[in-house]
Amino acid sequence: MAMSFFDQFASPSYLGIPLIAIAIALPWVLYPTPSTRWINNRLTTIQGWLINRFTSQLMLPLNVGGHKWALLLASLMLFLITINMLGLLPYTFTPTTQLSLNMGFAVPLWLATVIIGMRNQPTVALGHLLPEGTPIPLIPVLIIIETISLFIRPLALGVRLTANLTAGHLLIQLIATAVFVLLPMMPTVAILTATVLFLLTLLEVAVAMIQAYVFVLLLSLYLQENV
Repeated sequence: MAMSFFDQFASPSYLGIPLIAIAIALPWVLYPTPSTRWINNRLTTIQGWLINRFTSQLMLPLNVGGHKWALLLASLMLFLITINMLGLLPYTFTPTTQLSLNMGFAVPLWLATVIIGMRNQPTVALGHLLPEGTPIPLIPVLIIIETISLFIRPLALGVRLTANLTAGHLLIQLIATAVFVLLPMMPTVAILTATVLFLLTLLEVAVAMIQAYVFVLLLSLYLQENV
């Protein structure tokens, strides 16, 4: 029986245990923890430098109240990057291709930014629903449109991450299948196709990192509007 290309996105299980739980828990094991010594090794030093640079860049447009989210956003960034990169390895499963997981990240964090805005500065938060200088006849229509766009934000966050990773994995599998089919018939074309597959894999590595950064960056922009 021929397997569907979409079977790679089904959550596998072994002995009744869903492997998505292991895939979600694995990234935290891969990062070294700083030691109690005064001088760390090179890997820990580079890791700390990258996290500090990312956190400072992300927190730059936020005021002091938004800096409380630094640990959460930096941890989410590392988590998403690691899961996306591990999903590019053979015989692995990418949890972020599941819309349910991405929405589980997007909805609570987006809702937290909205609640913070309504609690700290309700006038400013509600003011985003109506641009300044709007003609009176357009006020009801613009309020409805802005409200819909506000509630679409978490859906856009989850769908963007899911769609980009799903499309990349499908392209890799399609081209890899074409390489195996063309190899006995047209070796030259198969080699050229394999070269395209290698370049696409490099592109997917970049997409895996960029999509994790975009997810966290958009969350920080939503937070910036409400703090």
